[in-house]
Amino acid sequence: MKVLLLGTAAGGGFPQWNCACRLCKSGAPARGQDCIAVSAGEGWYLINASPDIRAQVLACPALAAGPGPRDTPIRGALLTDGELDHTLGLLMLREGAGLQVWAPSTVRQALNEGFPLRGLVDAYGNWQWSPVHQGTEFGGLRVHVLPVGDKRPKYARSSDATGPWVVAYRIEDPATGGALVYAPCLASWPPGFDEFTAGAGLVLLDGTFYSADEMSGATSGGAAHLEQSVMGHLPIAGPSGSLAQIRRLRAARPDVRWAYTHLNNTNPVLDPASPEHAAVLASGVTLPEDGTIYKL
Repeated sequence: MKVLLLGTAAGGGFPQWNCACRLCKSGAPARGQDCIAVSAGEGWYLINASPDIRAQVLACPALAAGPGPRDTPIRGALLTDGELDHTLGLLMLREGAGLQVWAPSTVRQALNEGFPLRGLVDAYGNWQWSPVHQGTEFGGLRVHVLPVGDKRPKYARSSDATGPWVVAYRIEDPATGGALVYAPCLASWPPGFDEFTAGAGLVLLDGTFYSADEMSGATSGGAAHLEQSVMGHLPIAGPSGSLAQIRRLRAARPDVRWAYTHLNNTNPVLDPASPEHAAVLASGVTLPEDGTIYKL
């Protein structure tokens, strides 16, 4: 299985277009909005579809159109949640006929009613929309699902189903035994997540914020801190942060590669010269840039 990181930043990308914070003006490497693609040799499948998807596809030779004039190796997409940052890219793929989209039932409902993206796309091409469940298979791969959050997108109606709204995926290649865990949104370290990541060759983890209060220092004070607290992202640092959890597991799982993705523009790890960046690397966790390819 190949795993291609198309984008590794949180919503708005990095630098963010409307932000003049120190990091956005620092000249640190730019990153597109979070999205990956996976393949076991039978086409490529997107996990989430960011608003940057057109540029991300065109920048990746493996996803280039051909051999026919309207052929594409992209066969479909899986959605971890219904946030606009992870779904708007589907509109940019509307010219692709016959694509398949898998998503949690709550997300499919919201995209059909609260924000009718499904209807907009279906007006252009004959797509197949399916619920994702344990053991769903696509392109020679098998997916397992773990609910990790109930944060619904702002456009979802209050009467919509209660969840799960956010899931993590474990994608396995039965032919090679390779396994990827993709969890770009984690409100906490959920029950069962230790077992979910066991034996995975790569875990791509929510790295949105380094600390629980970084937005208050980077942007607009107390109001930003309150906004961050309800965004549903477990910080990297702190006694209950994700880095502490990874350190706890690393001794028993030396072969698992851990990496952070979905980095917010306020996160100091974006600066390769920062002590926070160094602290993550010193813990054996990587901060891969856009375009990185893994083989599992």
